Amino acid sequence: MANSQQKRKRVTIYTDGGCLGNPGPGGYGVVLLYGKHRKELSAGYRLTTNNRMELLAAIVALEALKTPCDVQLHTDSKYLILVAGSAARWKANGWRRDPRKPQKAANVDLLKRLLDASRPHRVTYQWVKGHAEVEENERCDELATNAAKNEAVLIDEEFERQHPDAVARMNIDYQPPANLPKGKIEHVGQPCRKCGCPVEKRVPKRQRKPGQKYYYEYYLACPRCGTMYMVESAKRQN
Repeated sequence: MANSQQKRKRVTIYTDGGCLGNPGPGGYGVVLLYGKHRKELSAGYRLTTNNRMELLAAIVALEALKTPCDVQLHTDSKYLILVAGSAARWKANGWRRDPRKPQKAANVDLLKRLLDASRPHRVTYQWVKGHAEVEENERCDELATNAAKNEAVLIDEEFERQHPDAVARMNIDYQPPANLPKGKIEHVGQPCRKCGCPVEKRVPKRQRKPGQKYYYEYYLACPRCGTMYMVESAKRQN
């Protein structure tokens, strides 16, 4: 065990993420330091949020490490530090922050990825005050801002899938996922078979017609493309 611990590299990481608007075009910046080695990473997304970029910055940084390391990760995001320390517990609770409540935590797709990226390493998170002349933190901010302003071409597919209203406000041409589901749509939140957006429950506005043998108490509909799905569990006999 001692030999294994001695072989671990000690890596220092600085990360930052942000958006021009929230949601809006966003980007992340990363600086990795190991001995005399230095590596910078950044990328921009056309529509996302501050918190998603903060998470993605840490994920990309940890995924860039090729062997198990002792990592000290510096960030000015208290949100990142909170979720990094809580994700495993939330996962055990079915991704609910409070097991007594039905609401799930935000950004579950990235929380899963953060747990996977962290698993090989021993990661310590260190909060630093933003815009306080911490050199590497300022560099990450510069990388993230430049990416959001000039390189925001990548697509945060999960965010756009779940927030068609934000896509519409930004006047963005939505690109549906490549592998859309083909099974029955029977529950709220399932991805639409045409565009992948989570379906919503809706109640018909029209009253039942006289002599109608059956009716649907509700139906499921895609808020993006308008596709309707009639489900047997909503069918009622007159």
